[in-house]
Amino acid sequence: MNRLWSPKTASGNARWRAACGLAVALGATAPAAIPADDSGAATATASAETVAVHGQFTYVEQETDAFHAPYAGGNSLSPATGRETIDATLFVGARLWAGAEGWLNGDLDQGFGLNNTLGVAGFPSGAAYKVGKDQPYLRLTRAFVRQNWNLGEATETVDSGANQLGGMRSRDRLVLTVGKFSVPDVFDVNGYAHDPRADFFNWGAIDAATFDYAADAWGYTLGAALEWYRGRWTTRVAFFDLSDIPNSTHLEPGAHEFQLIAELERRHEIAGRSGRVLLTAFRSRARMALLRAAVDYGAAHGTPADVAPVRQYRSRDGIDFDLEQALSDDLGIFARAGGAAGNVEAYEFTDVDRSYAAGLSLKGTRWGRAHDTVGLVAMTNLISAVRREYLAAGGLGILVGDGQLPREGPERIVEAYYQVAAFSFAQITLDYQRVNNPGYNPQRGPVSIFAVRVHAQF
Repeated sequence: MNRLWSPKTASGNARWRAACGLAVALGATAPAAIPADDSGAATATASAETVAVHGQFTYVEQETDAFHAPYAGGNSLSPATGRETIDATLFVGARLWAGAEGWLNGDLDQGFGLNNTLGVAGFPSGAAYKVGKDQPYLRLTRAFVRQNWNLGEATETVDSGANQLGGMRSRDRLVLTVGKFSVPDVFDVNGYAHDPRADFFNWGAIDAATFDYAADAWGYTLGAALEWYRGRWTTRVAFFDLSDIPNSTHLEPGAHEFQLIAELERRHEIAGRSGRVLLTAFRSRARMALLRAAVDYGAAHGTPADVAPVRQYRSRDGIDFDLEQALSDDLGIFARAGGAAGNVEAYEFTDVDRSYAAGLSLKGTRWGRAHDTVGLVAMTNLISAVRREYLAAGGLGILVGDGQLPREGPERIVEAYYQVAAFSFAQITLDYQRVNNPGYNPQRGPVSIFAVRVHAQF
């Protein structure tokens, strides 16, 4: 769901609505994330923005081929199916006082992910929420305040953008973000693979698949994040509210179920080319089931393995590594690796206990298309032995569960896209993904998934 930027539509006239929406939106930028370095202006200057309005529109259609599927369960991906999503966002921000800015984001969404966002642990569309509707609906996705405190003399320019007022800020600074926003707005940010409106689609590409970050079913939560920038280092810590039950549309009242996150970032240069590494760790405290207890419960009652009756208040921990490195003005590489506790049910994101991803991003300068982008990434998702037993016993995870799992294999995914800069304000992307062992099941697939994306911004 990370990112969980928009739902998918199964309706036949969605294409017509998408075309109309594009004509109206005529351009929308939306790093729907708050970039790690975009913490807001810190000093009042003559050129500092005081009010800003931005917008974006994104239409995505995805379809699967007629892959081999001898059986299906409650969370299985279907052959020869297609879905669409449409989302439009209005970003409104204002400078509140010295060093502070407030933002409101309103979304108009419609549609569904493939199989209602089920069937693959590395789900193929970050533009799909875990919920959806046939008709357009409005939501307030973000409402937050960001306070910036100067800690040094050296300053840098902040460009105007969605969820970011233009101006100046100190390079060394403290940044506090409080309110409703998305955890990946601040954590696990990667310049080459983090925004399904602009680069890769797959959940395991835009974030570490093991990063089981706090969120409702749309990918947003309430919380606070503090960032300390000093020289080449940044330290981040945060407290966020979890949903009331795994994968829920409602957050836990009073934040009795919560998540703590810490991240360390180191920026560097290699042969004059910029890069950075991040190490992110989380701890979730919530009513979660031990998978062994869920398997035993099913065996004792003659039913499929079930997590609901055996949930107790406990922790789930995880840690992720993130790298991005520019190799030239046009070429960059990235990699992610992560691990999370495999004996506890996954809570918010997806059913992965270990994940690996590596890829590249190339601008089209060499063939005279400097604003076009080509991306390629390979991913591997794995599960623990007890999670395999749970799925084999008929258990359902957040996204996967074929009702049985006679043999288990790593979920291996390759994604490639070409993004065409059709206009200064609009891009069209063609995307292809191949998924081996969807849902860790070698008896289903491999799956080919084709997609087209239209995105515009102002």
